[in-house]
Amino acid sequence: MKIGFIGVGNMAKSIITGWLTKKVFEPGDILVHSAHRNNYEEYAQKTGVIACTSNAAVVEKADIVLLAVKPFVLASVIDEIRDVTTGKKLIISMASGVSLEEIATQFKSKKIPTIRIMPNVNVEINEGMTAFVRNDAVSDIIYGQTKSLFDSLGRTLEIPEKDFSIFVALAGSSPAYIYYFIDAMARSGVKYGLTKKQATEISAQAVLGSAQKVLAGTKSPMDMVDDVCSPGGTTIAGLLAMEEAGFMTAVVKGIDATVLKDQATH
Repeated sequence: MKIGFIGVGNMAKSIITGWLTKKVFEPGDILVHSAHRNNYEEYAQKTGVIACTSNAAVVEKADIVLLAVKPFVLASVIDEIRDVTTGKKLIISMASGVSLEEIATQFKSKKIPTIRIMPNVNVEINEGMTAFVRNDAVSDIIYGQTKSLFDSLGRTLEIPEKDFSIFVALAGSSPAYIYYFIDAMARSGVKYGLTKKQATEISAQAVLGSAQKVLAGTKSPMDMVDDVCSPGGTTIAGLLAMEEAGFMTAVVKGIDATVLKDQATH
């Protein structure tokens, strides 16, 4: 099986790295092309993936084509590949805000098997979260096989298209917010005498372990908060100080802003 990437930005590279790490694909089974020749040719030389001379060439040679481009250029890319895209090719789009119906309209066909996904950058280390939805042209067998490919990159979840915007906020954009939180924790450690490296390691491991405990357990996150907060203890003092500064409200406002921005691209 050969898979082609049209667009070789950070997310595409993260997916490719995840697959190569898990040996889901060999470098020679991955085809790439983008509008930036220096970028994709240099990337191909570095990783061993195959650089194609055009978007159409990617489609002609690949069994699965992943459209890893910005929403505003998706229509022009589909114009380039429409004539060489048949019902035997599986199209996977991760263009934010562009629905399956819009993609079918651009292809001028509802018979092109199309899956819409939304991954996050943690697929690079096989700890990603990817949303899935398909059109009626995708068979159960093809859908299952494709989902398995992304299961190797972390977790997957099938959700309705109407929920993709909130998924973007909770999974797609949130790594940046979590990195920011870790950095804020680390800077507090520096304030009290730790090196930035030490403080970052401590903070990142605390976030990692806490997330794993949430996923592995049966309690709600708030119940787990209560477990850590001893009466009259240090944790409840810190938690109340964060809440006084607007911690939860700031998080919700950040998610709201992300959802509104994503919806504005529709």
